[in-house]
Amino acid sequence: MSVKKEVFGKTRDGKEVDCYIIENKNGMIAKVITFGAILKNLYVPNEKGKAEDVVLGYDKLWMYFTNGSCFGSTIGPIANRTKEGKFSVHNKKYQLAVNDRKVNNLHTDLKNGFHKRLWDAEPGKNSVTMTLKKKHGEMGHPGNMTVSVTYALTDKNELKITYHAESDKDTVVNMTNHSYFNLSGPKSNSIEATKLTIHASSFTPVDPLAIPTGEILPVKGTPLDFTKEKAIGKDIEKKVYKQMKICGGYDHNWVVDDWNGKVKLIACARDAKSGRTMEVYTDLPGVQFYSGNFIGSNIGKEGFRNMKRKGFCLETQYFPNCAAEKNFVQPLCGPDKDYDSTTIYKFLW
Repeated sequence: MSVKKEVFGKTRDGKEVDCYIIENKNGMIAKVITFGAILKNLYVPNEKGKAEDVVLGYDKLWMYFTNGSCFGSTIGPIANRTKEGKFSVHNKKYQLAVNDRKVNNLHTDLKNGFHKRLWDAEPGKNSVTMTLKKKHGEMGHPGNMTVSVTYALTDKNELKITYHAESDKDTVVNMTNHSYFNLSGPKSNSIEATKLTIHASSFTPVDPLAIPTGEILPVKGTPLDFTKEKAIGKDIEKKVYKQMKICGGYDHNWVVDDWNGKVKLIACARDAKSGRTMEVYTDLPGVQFYSGNFIGSNIGKEGFRNMKRKGFCLETQYFPNCAAEKNFVQPLCGPDKDYDSTTIYKFLW
C-alpha cells in the first residue's frame, strides 16, 4: 500500500492543487485532488488484470473549475435540493442561494460550496484526509465549522469515504460524493446495460421541480423497482410514469430498507461487458440514483466525450430537502453532536 503526491495544477488565483495517489496490492488506484476534494480517477482491474478508470471526469484541472455535473466532487454542507433554499433550525430561519430553476437550492452553493473549495490534505498509510473550515453565515448556512473527508483504499478493494463535521452552532449537514461510475471505463458511452440492484422497497417521489413531496411510496409496480436486479436502461424511457418524465429518467432518492444507522450493503451494480461489479455500503438512510440524464457533451478522460447516460451516480445521503421537510430526518450537527458518516464502494472482478 502506498500514497504519493504530485502537483495537478493551480487555481485561478495561483494556489497549488495537489493530487494524492493511493494504490493497493491488487492494482486498484485512487487519485484525489485538493480542489473540491474530488475523486479524479479510480482505476479498477478486470479479471484479466487490465485496469480502467471507472469514474467520469477530466484530465485537466481547469475543466473542474466549471464542472457543471459535479464529477467526483465532495458536496456540502447540504447536498441535493432544498425547497426555495429555506430551512429552519430550532425555529431560526436560514436562506440559501436560489440557484436551481430560479426557485430552489441545489448543493448549497454552486460557486462557493465544498466542491469548489481548496482543501488542506494529510496523507495516511492507505488514505488521504482533506479538511476545510467554514465560517458562520457563509452561503447562508449557520455555524463555524471544521469539516473533513477521508478517502481510504483497502486491500479488500474498498474505496472507503468517511465524513466528519464539527460546528459551534446547531446546523444541518448532509454531505455526499458525486462520482459518476461507468464500470466499462472511459471508452464506453452508455451505462444502460449495467445491471443494478437497490435494497430499497420505497422512494421519495418529487414534484415537477424535483423537490420531494414529503411522501414515501413503494417502488413495487413502478420503473423505480430495483429490488431485483435489472438493467438500468430497461425501464428508463417509460415516461408515461410521471416520475420518470419529471426527471428525464432516474434521479430519485431511494429509502434504504431497515435503516439502523449502521454500515450495510445497499446497492450492487454489475457490468457484464467488463466483468466488474461494484457494491455500495453506507450508514445513511437514502441513496440518490441518478442515471446521468443531463450530463453535458464535453471532452472527458483520455479524449473521450462525456455525454448523456455515460455514467451513473449512487449518492448516499439523508433525503433531499431534509433541511426543510418535517417528515424527513433532519441531520443536525452542533456543539453537542458531530456529523459522521461512512460510504464504501467495493469492487469485485
